[in-house]
Amino acid sequence: MLDQSNVTHATTRYRTVRVQGLNIFYREAGEPQAPTVLLLHGFPSSSRMFDNLLPLLAGQYHLVAPDYPGFGHSDAPDATSFSYSFDHLEQIVDGFANALGLNTYFLYLQDYGGPIGLRHALRRPERIRGLIVQNAVTHEEGLGPMWAYRRAFWADRKTHEASVMSAFTSLEGARLRHVGTSPHPERYNPDTWTDEFAALCRPGQDRIQSDLFHDYQTNVASYGRWQAWLRQHRPPTLVLWGIHDPSFTPDGARAYTRDLPQAEIHLLDAGHFALDEATDEIAAHMRRFLAGHVLQQGTSALPAAEERSRPYPPDAFSCPNTRNP
Repeated sequence: MLDQSNVTHATTRYRTVRVQGLNIFYREAGEPQAPTVLLLHGFPSSSRMFDNLLPLLAGQYHLVAPDYPGFGHSDAPDATSFSYSFDHLEQIVDGFANALGLNTYFLYLQDYGGPIGLRHALRRPERIRGLIVQNAVTHEEGLGPMWAYRRAFWADRKTHEASVMSAFTSLEGARLRHVGTSPHPERYNPDTWTDEFAALCRPGQDRIQSDLFHDYQTNVASYGRWQAWLRQHRPPTLVLWGIHDPSFTPDGARAYTRDLPQAEIHLLDAGHFALDEATDEIAAHMRRFLAGHVLQQGTSALPAAEERSRPYPPDAFSCPNTRNP
């Protein structure tokens, strides 16, 4: 295991692996024999959102953070030939974990990483040692008022696509996702949203992000199944929630305790991307949480008996290779 005092940003490795014929970029830090944390990013970010967190944990843990297809430095096939759905992105994450030989891990779920990671948990419950949830919704009350016009887009894509997606992919929209209602806007590095906006301006991104956001409605429809999985498997869970999130409300954090009474809930003086201004606080919570559950579990993940009794077959949330209608 690495000596934490010698861990710097230089210990992070930047790599690519082939998954389903695509180049999937990822960041990796720490020693592979250490307990693994698989970190799943949100929209419109990439594994870059974990840059400052990785060296803070790499002394004790193995951290792996991929970019989904269409995000960051991973391939971005045209939306006419690749189905940009949450089912399909979970398939890529599953193939990514297989390619790296990851057998058990904690999941860090942020924003889009929530629905991707929970699909993955239903597929691979035997691998999941616990959850770290950071502004990722699994309950209706976590969706703020702005979701009303987003639901209108789901119901009538043709009528609402231009107005919803122009706001969703604009420079101001990118800024507000980070700063939100924070009383400390000076803490935010503007490079985060200008770089994300530049990524959203790449050819094909308008269709990619529209397809994926239109598919977000399948996540809301899946909340009941995910809640049932949480109640059945009871994974150790740490919820870290930036309260200045303009999209996801703190009620979404508290709701986890209905399914997981033992879940730790921490409301942070931060925004949707809480790592922007609360990296040290998040790292401290994670170190304590991970250390306690690694010692308690040893090398095991969820109990084998729960794996045998799960009500969902491994391919229950697989996606066809054709584009959703």
